[in-house]
Amino acid sequence: MATRIYIVDDHPLVRQGLSQVINNEADMEICGEAEDAPEAMKGVGPANPDVIIVDISLRGNNGLELIKNLKAIHENIPILVFSMHDESIFAQRALRAGAKAYVMKKESPTKVVEAIRRIIKGEIYVSPSVADQVLHQIVNGPNNATSSSPIDRLTDRELEVVQLIGRGLSSREIAESLNLSVKTIESHRAHVKEKLNLRNATELVQFSVQWVDQQVM
Repeated sequence: MATRIYIVDDHPLVRQGLSQVINNEADMEICGEAEDAPEAMKGVGPANPDVIIVDISLRGNNGLELIKNLKAIHENIPILVFSMHDESIFAQRALRAGAKAYVMKKESPTKVVEAIRRIIKGEIYVSPSVADQVLHQIVNGPNNATSSSPIDRLTDRELEVVQLIGRGLSSREIAESLNLSVKTIESHRAHVKEKLNLRNATELVQFSVQWVDQQVM
């Protein structure tokens, strides 16, 4: 029986590339794909995959929230995150959300295949640097872990708001995108400003735009 894999990514070329790599493996096959979270939530059940591959940045939603929602319904299906975002910031968030592997898109496609083989055996797959980061926190405690980014102080939802601010969305547009109230979004903005020591909305927007630009580079 071939390992059945479901892909969630909002870029058709990425889905096509992954499909080619995976279908070239004799013991793997693509059983379905989705471009956003709602489509994935509807499609995973009927597709009956053995592994789900998820990107963190999805149109209209956040991959971390999708991972949490998928695990709540399909708790026994391992999830692999395949993302352009810096693993030093997002890998541990993805693991906490329920993912079993994190592979950056700049890595060789063979890493994705290797990660799939590992997680279907019940193992966890991350890069050596992320593994060292996790071990450091286990030994020294999360409060004593050194952080290279102020982003680490934010919750997953606050980070999602920062991403959307950085893409130019207003509070109302963010609220509609996340199915939250404008008041809730304003509360998240206030918490972000406090945690990052930003004095006003202008500094928040500047920080968010710069941070999103860094992720794209």
